[in-house]
Amino acid sequence: MKGIKPIILLYGRKVLAFYLFTFLPFYLFNFLLFSCGSNHETFILDGTFKGFNQGELYIYGINGTHRLDTISVMKGRFHYEVTLENPVTFSLVFPNFSELPVFGEPRAEVEIEGDASHLKETRVSGTDINKQMTDFRLRTSGMTPPEVIQAAETFIRENPASPIALYLLNKHFTQTTNTDCKKAVALIGEIEKAQPDEPSLKGLKEKIKSLDVLKDGIKIPAFTAKDINGKTVSSSDLTAPVNIIYVWAKWNYESMNMQRQLTFFQKQNKDMVKVLGISLDPDVKMCRQAAEQDSVKWSTVCDGKMWETPLLRQLGLWYIPDNIITDSQGKIIAHTLHTNELQNKASELIRKER
Repeated sequence: MKGIKPIILLYGRKVLAFYLFTFLPFYLFNFLLFSCGSNHETFILDGTFKGFNQGELYIYGINGTHRLDTISVMKGRFHYEVTLENPVTFSLVFPNFSELPVFGEPRAEVEIEGDASHLKETRVSGTDINKQMTDFRLRTSGMTPPEVIQAAETFIRENPASPIALYLLNKHFTQTTNTDCKKAVALIGEIEKAQPDEPSLKGLKEKIKSLDVLKDGIKIPAFTAKDINGKTVSSSDLTAPVNIIYVWAKWNYESMNMQRQLTFFQKQNKDMVKVLGISLDPDVKMCRQAAEQDSVKWSTVCDGKMWETPLLRQLGLWYIPDNIITDSQGKIIAHTLHTNELQNKASELIRKER
């Protein structure tokens, strides 16, 4: 029996050594793989802004690819991390409501450097795509709007495989007040040849197709939706002499200004005007707070889906701010007007009714 214990110990050591050398590398590899796996998919955004000591920025993925989030700025610096499975085109929204495109990729680090008093000169670096977008933005910053559109078209035709081409197409040829549908369709075709598997192209095609809905003189499509208080709203509710549907979001200055002007206008013409708001905010709470702050009394539709809100597609609304004016029969009188144009047109219609 005295010799058994040493034999067992020896045998045990051999078994232990066998397991250590056979399986430990496997488990160690997997441990390292999974413990570091999250870092492999992390997109990091670092920024420095002169003249912007403290505050918040908004960030969201264009076309609903990433929900709206906030970034805290302290002493002119900020740091943001997010896990990505696929590349995402972000829009960074500043306190003055101007927006900056940032192209995010898994395992990429991007740096932003700018001056709060000269946001148009902000530089985004760290990846070739962001550098290329910065070069385009700086090169066109002094151009007139028609010149920028021409530059965007040239870029898309010369670089159809670039994610920048998709961004420029969306910004300058679909989410605009005067969309050239024929040219937009042609440019989508150029991108589709280079990026046949790009999922957002289907949505862009639908968007262009739905723009035909917004034609003056035709009847508005029938719709039904729930507002932020759970009340059912529909096209049949819009029976006033002047009815206004508009698109807004807390993070978009122009739309917030339009909402405030409409609040004042509707108070002056209660019996003549009905208003319905569609909010692109990512959650009902944010939407409700903004509506209460502006003393909005009419119904507001907000489902948190931002640009993917079904009601937008039904009505052919793809711009922010955007709007439709209808008469008591639901006929579209005008659409996609600037704030002053919207009030002037509504006032003109009210005078005719009186």
